[in-house]
Amino acid sequence: MTLDQLFARERRAQRRHLRQAALLAALVAAASVLLLGLSGWFITAAALAGASGIVAAQAFNYMLPSAGIRLLAIVRTGARYGERLASHAAAFGALAHIRPALFAAIAAAPADRALALGTGEATARLIGDVDAIETRFVRLSGPWGVAAALASGAVLTLLGGIGSALVTMACAAAVLILCYGLARRMEAAGAAVQRSEGALREQFSMLVDAAPELRCFGLEPWAAERIDAHSRTFAAARLRHAKAASGIEWVHATGIGVAASGALALALPAGAAIAALAALAAAMTIDALGPMVRAMTERGRTAEAQARLDALLTLAQPVADPPSGVNAAASIDFSHPWGARLDAGDRAALVGPSGAGKTTLVERLIGLRPCLPGVIAIGGTDIARLSPDALRGHFAWAPQDAMLIAGSVRDNLLLARADASEADLWAALTDAALTDRIHALGGLDIWIGENGARLSGGERRRLSLARAYVADAPWLLLDEPTEGLDAATEAQVVSRLGARLDRTGQGLLLVSHRPDALALCDKRLDIAAGSAGAALAA
Repeated sequence: MTLDQLFARERRAQRRHLRQAALLAALVAAASVLLLGLSGWFITAAALAGASGIVAAQAFNYMLPSAGIRLLAIVRTGARYGERLASHAAAFGALAHIRPALFAAIAAAPADRALALGTGEATARLIGDVDAIETRFVRLSGPWGVAAALASGAVLTLLGGIGSALVTMACAAAVLILCYGLARRMEAAGAAVQRSEGALREQFSMLVDAAPELRCFGLEPWAAERIDAHSRTFAAARLRHAKAASGIEWVHATGIGVAASGALALALPAGAAIAALAALAAAMTIDALGPMVRAMTERGRTAEAQARLDALLTLAQPVADPPSGVNAAASIDFSHPWGARLDAGDRAALVGPSGAGKTTLVERLIGLRPCLPGVIAIGGTDIARLSPDALRGHFAWAPQDAMLIAGSVRDNLLLARADASEADLWAALTDAALTDRIHALGGLDIWIGENGARLSGGERRRLSLARAYVADAPWLLLDEPTEGLDAATEAQVVSRLGARLDRTGQGLLLVSHRPDALALCDKRLDIAAGSAGAALAA
């Protein structure tokens, strides 16, 4: 799905708010033009009546026009507030669906494509680029306001004569045409702002993540220089864009002045009060083009943001529907590189030198990496034909470098199974030899910080192991689950893992170099350096 398709879908979903915003935007524009035009007539007519003498001043009806001005002011204020509420409600409602769709596209992407997108760049797209298209949604009511302003302006300036109305409409057309042409020329500057902002976020995120190492090696000045260089590039891009935008603003402001002057001059034969009405109505008519003019200045940024978000949406590759009849506790057949078969409940160690492809093989089993047809099958079904969701239903995974979300212990465990009970969570923590530590911290709802900052490396690894236990899948895929643990803790984790396997009947595929952990396994799959990579690469 493209961003335009998402946008169209959300426009349909938010049509009630968008209709309200359009109606209120039209009311704001019409009230503004009428208010300024009537104010000009009233002030001028009142001044003339006062200058004509006491009798003329007493005969002048002050009450009716002043009441009209106050009414229009109230209508304009209320309608403007309502229009902003409605347009932002539509925008926020749409973005509440667009952002998850973008995140889902990243999550569903093949690992080689998803990992090529850095954290900072992904953040820039999900925040900065989405914010850029948010204004596009908010401004959907703008054309209705412009149309209402043009209609109201035409009616009022026509009171000063056909020439007054024509010069106002001509100025409006000229402003829109000139601003559009200038906006086309500044698209590159707007696109550069979006790209440089993403690069700055990416650089900052990368260097912040490496802050301890940078401090250790005394590289803070070097890091600061890199961030400063990207900041200067971003600032320069924004300056170029601002200079280009100032040209559009100048055209708009000039149009206001020309329209007011022309309408005033051509309406003078109708009298000073009518001329003032026509001049101010003409000025407000051109001023009401502001939403469309501002949208034009952001044209380049919006187009670049859309292109960058479309690139995210295309990260995910479509997969065929999973074939039916795959047993949830099915066997696993490896045609390459071993010609081996693992039956439900088997315990197998995946061994071999570093870099041979053990972790890669595990990631292919759960759909994080593509696999060639005819290499691995589950329950007789080639995994190349299975969707990632179908694959992941078979496995609970504890990766070598597990990430934890910034939240509580409970939040992290429930990622594996949202309906797990509190007893399930504590049982998993017990099997991971982490119960005492979690009790000491304050329980399941204690905040553990970003990526488990309050936990040690071994504790983070065991929390990841507990999360895999919570999933309660037919197969456990454990990648170095005891790495970095002291001997006593490792013995405890291994013993409880063995007891869990006996109790649940789960199968185990274990990647480890630790003898105690390997002792749990009755089968071994030995990957010679490079053999699995050659056999499994897609």
